[in-house]
Amino acid sequence: MAMASSSLSTWSMASLRSALPPSPSPRLSTFRFPTPSPFHCSARLSSGRGQAKSLRSFSGLAPMTPLLSVGIGVANFDHVFSNISNGSKFYAMRHGKRVPKLNRPPDQRRALLRGLTTQLLKHGRIKTTRARASAMRKYVDKMVTLAKDGSLHKRRQALGFIYEKQIVHALFAEVQDRYGDRNGGYTRIIRTLPRRGDNAPMAYIELV
Repeated sequence: MAMASSSLSTWSMASLRSALPPSPSPRLSTFRFPTPSPFHCSARLSSGRGQAKSLRSFSGLAPMTPLLSVGIGVANFDHVFSNISNGSKFYAMRHGKRVPKLNRPPDQRRALLRGLTTQLLKHGRIKTTRARASAMRKYVDKMVTLAKDGSLHKRRQALGFIYEKQIVHALFAEVQDRYGDRNGGYTRIIRTLPRRGDNAPMAYIELV
């Protein structure tokens, strides 16, 4: 009995593992994209003079390497996609970025708003259309906010926007006494009669 018990106690894990039937290797559920093939356009465009122009190849956003598995160690897909090699850039859509156009191109619109802001800070009250008054309101508030800060950098920013520098220095000197306790809302819009001729809605805008 002693010999039998000693022979049974000399087993090892290697011998037991070799005695077990081979188990099939586990397979991960994979999700693969079709292999990317660069799309080379063989078509040719003919101009009016009869000259044929070949179209440039476009690889698009096809992944260069397929995903090995879904959700396993993949945090960023920027390295997976190829860029368009024709100098194009992608920008986010301008949702919620609408500004009043005032029937002018951007440079003329900015010059108009700068002039209206300068005149309002100079005279304290001006008469203009309601659209222009509403559009210039935030720029007047910004100039007053810059003046309340009072630093040299903010003064230079105001000088770059307001046309007359004497108004800038007067604004920076008097803004603490007038708007020191007020946080925003430095202008007031008062509606008035429409303009004769084109019946445009008019309004007065003034400093509070």
